[in-house]
Amino acid sequence: MIIKKFTAGTETEAILLAKEELGKDAIVMNIKKNRPRGIYRLFRKETVEVTAAIDENTVYQSKMEEQRARDLGRKNPNIIYEDEPAGFDSLLADKTKNVFASHDNSTAIEQRLNELQDLLKSQLAERSAKAEPEKKETEPEEEEQDANLACIRMIYNQLVSNEVDEQYANQVIGEIEHKLKKDAGINNILMSMYQKLVLKLGQIKTIELEEDKVRYIFFIGPTGVGKTTTIAKLASMLKMNQKKKVALLTADTYRIAAVEQLTTYANILDIPLQVIYSADELKEIKDKLEEYDVVLVDTAGRSHKSKEQRDDVESLLQAVPEEERDIFLVLSATTKYQDLIKITEIYSEITDYSLIFTKLDETGSIGNILNIHMKTGAPLSYATFGQNVPDDIYVIDPQNIAKQLLGGSE
Repeated sequence: MIIKKFTAGTETEAILLAKEELGKDAIVMNIKKNRPRGIYRLFRKETVEVTAAIDENTVYQSKMEEQRARDLGRKNPNIIYEDEPAGFDSLLADKTKNVFASHDNSTAIEQRLNELQDLLKSQLAERSAKAEPEKKETEPEEEEQDANLACIRMIYNQLVSNEVDEQYANQVIGEIEHKLKKDAGINNILMSMYQKLVLKLGQIKTIELEEDKVRYIFFIGPTGVGKTTTIAKLASMLKMNQKKKVALLTADTYRIAAVEQLTTYANILDIPLQVIYSADELKEIKDKLEEYDVVLVDTAGRSHKSKEQRDDVESLLQAVPEEERDIFLVLSATTKYQDLIKITEIYSEITDYSLIFTKLDETGSIGNILNIHMKTGAPLSYATFGQNVPDDIYVIDPQNIAKQLLGGSE
């Protein structure tokens, strides 16, 4: 398969570039807006990057057909004709529509599933071509069952290759396998698997604020996972996008650099920051924080193996009544699965929490997002993918995660 990226000023222009080079049979795998960053962002225009793919075997034939069409003067490759098959044309028909932008967009889901269906079909066809021919003829029903079994095995292998734990891969497949009809077909199997994964990933928990009530948001987790940077990103999002009154507290007095880093972000955002040294101190200053909508609290990133340090975190959390607080456990997507299990088990002894995953840009496998969610039952929330504040953070999208687990692109 040939996969290429095309960048242009608009989505339409990028798709036309892909169409011109790869042909009308190519598949759009992803559409991404590249927003300028840094000090020069005001002087640079936004661009659109389209990732497209096409089967190598069809490239030559497609180009020959286009050449014959041009020789006959039938059409220009940059003009859309009504008799052309759907693909690029359906995207160009609505120039302002990004099929990956909305959770509720049925076109987006269909596009994603079509890509995954094509991937599975091509892999099954390749396997069939390499397999030795059967000595005896098989019935059509047996052939369908064999194809379905091969599809399920391929989905299982894909999940495991994305570092989904075998226990959960078997569990998810087992829940759909007994419901499938004998003649289900690849499309129905893939659709069922996609829907099951989306359901398993569950409802997303984000920061929700109430009017005239201050909300305390605690961030807990081991050292080095990026809590401080994550807090800065969320503080910026809450103040700049939602126009909320934000205050910062930090109990991470063990790392001078962490306090300095948060102080820098607080100055840039023009929001107050106070260092606290104990749970009692937090209780004492609560009255002074009543004027704010939300207070983000950075806890010390200590070792989860130390009981004394865990007790300190627990006492800090209990300084705020349960109905006034939310707690987010921040984990790095690059941490080994067995270590993640130990970390989450320790913090589960202290409190309930929602999950934030950081450093997604540093790993090619996202199976641990599903693993830890299914292991703990804790809701997913945000994910970060870089150091840029406030840009490199987003609310986790179960549809995108399910697609990537099944082998699709972001």
